[in-house]
Amino acid sequence: MTGFAFERLRRRPDLEAPNLFAFDASDRLILDEAASDIAAHPDAVVAIGDRYGALTLGAAALHGATGIRSHQDALTGERALDANAHELALDGCFAHHELDAGLFRGAHTVLMQLPKSLDQLDEVAGLIAAHADPAVVVYAGGRIKHLTPAMNEVLGRHFGSVSATLARQKSRVLVARAPHAGEGEWPKREFHAELDLWVCAHGGAFAGTRLDIGTRFLLQFLEQVKADARTAIDLGCGTGILAAALKRSRPELEVLATDQSAAAVASARATMAANELDVTVMRDVGLGSRPDASADVVLLNPPFHAGSTVHSGLAQALFADAARVLRPGGELWTVFNSHLGYRPALQRTVGPTRVVGQSPKFTVTVSTAGLHHDLAKRDVRSMSSATGD
Repeated sequence: MTGFAFERLRRRPDLEAPNLFAFDASDRLILDEAASDIAAHPDAVVAIGDRYGALTLGAAALHGATGIRSHQDALTGERALDANAHELALDGCFAHHELDAGLFRGAHTVLMQLPKSLDQLDEVAGLIAAHADPAVVVYAGGRIKHLTPAMNEVLGRHFGSVSATLARQKSRVLVARAPHAGEGEWPKREFHAELDLWVCAHGGAFAGTRLDIGTRFLLQFLEQVKADARTAIDLGCGTGILAAALKRSRPELEVLATDQSAAAVASARATMAANELDVTVMRDVGLGSRPDASADVVLLNPPFHAGSTVHSGLAQALFADAARVLRPGGELWTVFNSHLGYRPALQRTVGPTRVVGQSPKFTVTVSTAGLHHDLAKRDVRSMSSATGD
């Protein structure tokens, strides 16, 4: 098929901005380096970490791949791939898969955007080595500024041959052959005595089994959460620490943990199982599947990066979701790096916002939802009284 244009790819429904792109030179380089292997086995191609469809759709349109198996950690990535495929008339050339043995079984060519997390690379490489065809070739690429020698070492645990291509447009591809090791044990787990909780994590989960310092700070204030709350949501739950701690301390609460990351959702489910906690965990973009005015409390430790770019749009979208889903009088508890100064945005989007805790690095706020309208009505009544109406 001719006429495929990377420039037609869009990021939506993920953030779109002039400094955010749906593809880069590493996508082109991966496809160029893998071209002959894709052509030799067009029905045995797997794409991993394909951000918005460049690898999957490029393999189909440029090199004739069919039945491509795709795994993307971010749900926004899956939806962008679907939308881009439809826009480019490439529907049906791929299928979404979980990160498991079935994704790689019999695969001859694996196209991969290298993840930032070495643990994530280790988990993926182990699965490839254990389940792909013995002749599999892995083409794992990225921008040179994000590549490290440790990535070669991780791939070397699972493959007998790891080499690097020549650089092009500030990108490079690591090529791995001759799988030789098993997949390892995932998720990892760690007991945190201070919380009396097991924390479980797959390789792609933020902070792994550790307790990140922002979450640690917010945990200090959980006992102040709305006393008469019946339902609570851990929005962007990661490994599920906040949801687990809240359920442990308030067993009467109905708690939902949600994240758009497949690795986070799998990790949070494992955390709940390890601690025998009845918490529902689901994969969602923000709170897109939740009805309006359906929760009493939302807990949020928002991300401030879109990929490798610092961007406030992710947090703003999560604030808006929380405002919609909270019942009047409901509370949004947020922890964020103090320099980000989110309080005005929270006050504008959710409702009156007060600082309940501050350290040299982090700020914790609580925003009360549904009061803007009440305050506006009160202002109108006050004006009417003053004018004698």
